[in-house]
Amino acid sequence: MSDSQCVVFLQWALPRLRMRWAGFRQVCRRVWRRARELGLADLVAYRAYLEEHPGEWALLDSMTRITISRFYRDRGVFGFLEQEVLPMLAAEAVACDSGTLELWSAGCASGEEPYTVALIWQLELTQRFSDLSIQILATDLDQTMLTRARRACFTTSSLKELPEHWRTAAFLQQGALHCVRDHYKQAVMVARHDIRTPPPHGPFDLVMCRNLAFTYFDRDLQRATGARLADVLRPGGALVLGGHEALPKDLHGFEPWSAPHRVYRRVGNSTPHVRDSGEPGSSSTLTDESPCDPTSPTR
Repeated sequence: MSDSQCVVFLQWALPRLRMRWAGFRQVCRRVWRRARELGLADLVAYRAYLEEHPGEWALLDSMTRITISRFYRDRGVFGFLEQEVLPMLAAEAVACDSGTLELWSAGCASGEEPYTVALIWQLELTQRFSDLSIQILATDLDQTMLTRARRACFTTSSLKELPEHWRTAAFLQQGALHCVRDHYKQAVMVARHDIRTPPPHGPFDLVMCRNLAFTYFDRDLQRATGARLADVLRPGGALVLGGHEALPKDLHGFEPWSAPHRVYRRVGNSTPHVRDSGEPGSSSTLTDESPCDPTSPTR
């Protein structure tokens, strides 16, 4: 297997899928395996095969999905959600006489991310907002991942970053697996969705789209995806990206909530006023538009 040949192949193939080749070096093993399954000598032959068999592109697309998932991944982000973002969104929901916070975990893989948020709410915040429930839509394109997410049973390694009392309270051990108790599963609805297509119906108070669109998609597709996310986030809602991601600079509708945590806040047509000392990532406040504005796409 030649890394250089794989890079050349990815530089040719992935732009056709509207993806950036640099993020996909680890898929080379899958591509080589597929070429061998087809009895092809190398990736030059696989490229010719793709040209002759258009249906193969869908399979190549499925091979580009990179899944790294565990509970409480990037604990600083989840700590910020627990301490600032979710309480503020909850307070705004209560002020708007809403009974539910609506969240979307896009690219949820096997479900660790949405279930982490459910645990944060149930174990740390629900007593403060006893009249407010939480509903989390967890979506992914991979049916295997979705099956795992619905089952909600995980290995010990997936739970290693969770606080011990969370593990005790929220999981039942079944053999070598730890399964989320039904009480904590109720808040999460799992569904199939491709983030490259029109989004689920909002509005959402918070959207998590981490280590997906803004890592692997090309710039045009990133802008299109970001615009779709803006459309389904209510004014004042939060968008959370991965730790090494950023929104395209020419994408409008967001302002930083916390740059270090890659959390953005949805703003409306008014100009946002940032309450900071000139440093990126400071907290911000919305002006000129209320999250309860009946003319806005709010709850």
